[in-house]
Amino acid sequence: MAKKNAFYAQSGGVTAVINASACGVIETCRKHRDRIGKVYAGRNGIIGALTEDLIDTSKESARAIAALRHTPGGAFGSCRYKLKSLEENRAEYERLIEVFEAHNIGYFFYNGGGDSADTCLKVSQLSEKMGYPIQAIHVPKTVDNDLPITDNCPGFGSVAKYIAVSTREATLDVASMAKTSTKVFVLEVMGRHAGWIAAAGGLASDEDMELPIVILFPEVRFDQDRFLAKVDDMVRRHGYCSVVVSEGLRWPDGRFVSDQGTRDAFGHAQLGGAAPVIAGMIKEGLGLKYHWAVADYLQRAARHIASKTDVEQAYAVGKAAVEMALAGKNSVMPAIVRKSSRPYRWTIGEAPLKKVANREKMMPKSFITRDGFGITAKCREYLEPLIRGEDYPPYRNGMPRYVRLKNVAVPKRLPAFELR
Repeated sequence: MAKKNAFYAQSGGVTAVINASACGVIETCRKHRDRIGKVYAGRNGIIGALTEDLIDTSKESARAIAALRHTPGGAFGSCRYKLKSLEENRAEYERLIEVFEAHNIGYFFYNGGGDSADTCLKVSQLSEKMGYPIQAIHVPKTVDNDLPITDNCPGFGSVAKYIAVSTREATLDVASMAKTSTKVFVLEVMGRHAGWIAAAGGLASDEDMELPIVILFPEVRFDQDRFLAKVDDMVRRHGYCSVVVSEGLRWPDGRFVSDQGTRDAFGHAQLGGAAPVIAGMIKEGLGLKYHWAVADYLQRAARHIASKTDVEQAYAVGKAAVEMALAGKNSVMPAIVRKSSRPYRWTIGEAPLKKVANREKMMPKSFITRDGFGITAKCREYLEPLIRGEDYPPYRNGMPRYVRLKNVAVPKRLPAFELR
């Protein structure tokens, strides 16, 4: 049987460890040169496949590929582009087949979240619907931690660690100034519909260091009066407090507190601005001095403080994706299966894409305290193993040493294609 080449691409918002998954895919493919030819990466995700903008990863040294494991961002460029259905835009699928045929591609590895799983599912159906043999495996990734079936999502553990550490450090800063200055610090974190990242802020306070933390989850409809009463109580008792607010916080009528009125490429509301809204309420309602910050890209780019657990799992799902393809699998996703929390043990399972694509896993009610402003012991038990361990990148002159690949383009063989 003739060897087929593989296509790998990154999609959606990147993470501190998405390149570790790329490393897992490429290194594993290289170990199976008898069955897999070259690995072509799509420049800027699925767009790279549609426009035949491919990168020849064989031009990269083993050392450079290994360095991806400790490099943040998306090494090949990412995108927010969702394939329409076959009925809506058959031309896109015909184009994919043209590109795959032109470059002898038989394996498709797509690294992303829920919308990316949908893209991967549609590509996996090319064999059945259009007669082109392709094995499509989704490689999970999302800081939002909202993919179903998998216990957690690569990328989340490192964001959770960053938010937990940042919340603790900022809260200690506020505590030192509270007597005569700032009494409330507000930190806005990512999380459109699921409050997993916001929940991580609760880890800032533990038995060794109890701190006054208020969390605002998207799963709990925002009640301004109850919130201000909670902050007032915290400040009266402790002299200060920190508030961790999810960007997806909603008013009782369902509107996002931070909705900017614009939409991204997937049609989702463009969020950002919950922190200043909440801080304004604190000033007007309680008259307290405050500071606020938006973690934004910092939280998902912070490879310098990545969770070792997260790095290992990100690499593992990339490796498993290739092994699944070699085993003849199609339309599946490697999933992290938690065997136990104490001690923490995990393995890799398998999830069908039909049960992953376009579905979101919300925070269980049992993870949120009864008053709606904190995390429970059950949530803490779930979160803590995911932020454990340090996996520092190498440093030189005080700065982390990250890799920038050559990203040599594969010569084009087809006419240009215009995206619609």
